[in-house]
Amino acid sequence: MRAVLLSFLISVSAVTAAAAAMSDAEVQQAIIRDSLAAYPGPCPCPYNYMRNGRACGGRSAYVRPGGYSPICYDRDITQDMMRSYRARHGG
Repeated sequence: MRAVLLSFLISVSAVTAAAAAMSDAEVQQAIIRDSLAAYPGPCPCPYNYMRNGRACGGRSAYVRPGGYSPICYDRDITQDMMRSYRARHGG
């Protein structure tokens, strides 16, 4: 039982250290990746592609008002968002 608990604590420490070691750029990319993964359709951002192979452009959720507001670019990410991400992911 002690070995299992020790193993668990070591793995939690490793995950926490990895999140803390993430650079700002890595946190930004993780936030964008999570945002895109949460979008249910094929066109969250202008640089994505529709099912027919054409660029989403002005048809993307990012451009269209109302509804979803995916995070597509680094410039969309605030310091508060980065702090929140690090807090949720142990870093």
